[in-house]
Amino acid sequence: MADDSIAVVDLDRCQPDRCNYECANYCPPNRTGEECITKRGDTADDDEPIEGDPEQIRISEELCLGESCGICVEKCPFDAIEIINLPQELDDEPTHRYGDNAFALYGLPVPSPGNVTGILGPNGIGKSTAVKSLAGEIVPNLGEFGGDAEWEAVVDRYRGSELQNYLTRMVDEEITVARKPQYVDQIPKQFDGNTRELLEQTDERGVLDELIDRLSIRPIMEQPIDSISGGELQRVAIAATLARDADFYFLDEITPYLDIGQRMVVARLIREPRRRPRGRPLDARCRTRSGDPRSVG
Repeated sequence: MADDSIAVVDLDRCQPDRCNYECANYCPPNRTGEECITKRGDTADDDEPIEGDPEQIRISEELCLGESCGICVEKCPFDAIEIINLPQELDDEPTHRYGDNAFALYGLPVPSPGNVTGILGPNGIGKSTAVKSLAGEIVPNLGEFGGDAEWEAVVDRYRGSELQNYLTRMVDEEITVARKPQYVDQIPKQFDGNTRELLEQTDERGVLDELIDRLSIRPIMEQPIDSISGGELQRVAIAATLARDADFYFLDEITPYLDIGQRMVVARLIREPRRRPRGRPLDARCRTRSGDPRSVG
């Protein structure tokens, strides 16, 4: 493939049971006998874990003609294939790579004490991965997606930078973080109880009552979590995160399900913890100032 592009396969959209593999059948390298577009199960090693379904496709980065061709993009009936242009200036090794035909994340934002940092960009480019990395929930693989990632190597990659100090303290558990999950609709699958029971477990700063009133969720405090709406779940998740006593707050996807008035309330709440000694929010996907990671596909 050309150095300035990459083929991305959206495994959520790839539906081999509902197509005739038009992408592979019309692929120019395939038609000349090469194995450019293949089934994932056919090309995986015996001891290699398969990402996605074995019947879903994999595109060879070495054989794909890239943007100069694009036939597979046009032939896929489910828009599961995309050819992405790569910025030429990104010559560094990636911070995290999700696998074959997947995005690579270059760099991580540097949490800044007393400030709100925002990460903007389209879906699937690594914003949530960056947040989870900074929260210590996943270890960046430095592009080696087939092996076991270790924090020691990650810290060494950023040696001499501001990020090294943050990562070292995070790994050594010298700082605490609170992260709001990206998909709030998963909360009822993880918690069996009412809203009050969930929130009272998180009230580490003694501000829960204020958060309940400002987010207008007092009427649902006695309702079971699995009975409240998406917007109510979103506000409950935000209250639960901000009620924690943490050094850094990570809020992933705060705008879904909220109307404009509710979004303004949440925006004000996000900025307020920085005026308290331990509040340093990092918000993904909804602030107006973009941080860095540089993400490419």
